[in-house]
Amino acid sequence: MSSDPAAATHPAGVRTFKRRSGRVTPGQTDARQRLWAQLGLEVDGRRLDLPALFGRVAPLVVDVGFGMGEATAEMAAAQSDHDVLAVDVHTPGQGNLLRLVERRRLTNVRVADGDARVLLAEMLPAASVAVVRVFFPDPWPKTRHAKRRLVTPAFAALVADRLVDGGTVHLATDMAAYALEARDVLATTPGLALGEPPWRATTRFERRGGRQGRPAHDVAARRTDRTAPEPPTVGGSA
Repeated sequence: MSSDPAAATHPAGVRTFKRRSGRVTPGQTDARQRLWAQLGLEVDGRRLDLPALFGRVAPLVVDVGFGMGEATAEMAAAQSDHDVLAVDVHTPGQGNLLRLVERRRLTNVRVADGDARVLLAEMLPAASVAVVRVFFPDPWPKTRHAKRRLVTPAFAALVADRLVDGGTVHLATDMAAYALEARDVLATTPGLALGEPPWRATTRFERRGGRQGRPAHDVAARRTDRTAPEPPTVGGSA
């Protein structure tokens, strides 16, 4: 069995997302049909050639579950020195993000269809990602479904392995209990240290939640220096 943290982020067969069957508008369909060959890719487990994919070498952002893509496009425009690999399974959202990319003339966004865990585990090498964003993932609020939440110790270990030194993982959720759980997970993951959440754009989901009395909670952690000595063990021998 592999010792790679990519080996398994959840028990076999446990899905962390729901495939939502939303209506795809004609504009979203058109954008996906025209732009997918150039800007889209399937999460198929094959290792990515990032310079070939983006046509340059730049810090990589992996945007997990981007919804309808407005925040992704806004942040990509504001941070044009970063490349954004946005992954989701929602077809209307994929089409909408592609439409926004075209409208804003963004050259630093690619859209992936599939499971973000497979993308991170099998398609990206260690120390290759500057930022992992997980904005408003499925909260799975029922106790019997909590095992399906994306942010687990194994997932955090995988993210820590894929982040470059000084890289950031940033979670946003409108479920306070999930935020506390994620904070505990990140705080106890080797190679990660809690820090201040960086700037992010406001999402459509977040604005709706705020109107319904569900404020957003942000949690972030930084990848520590791999070359730094490990802290001494408390109570260990001299």
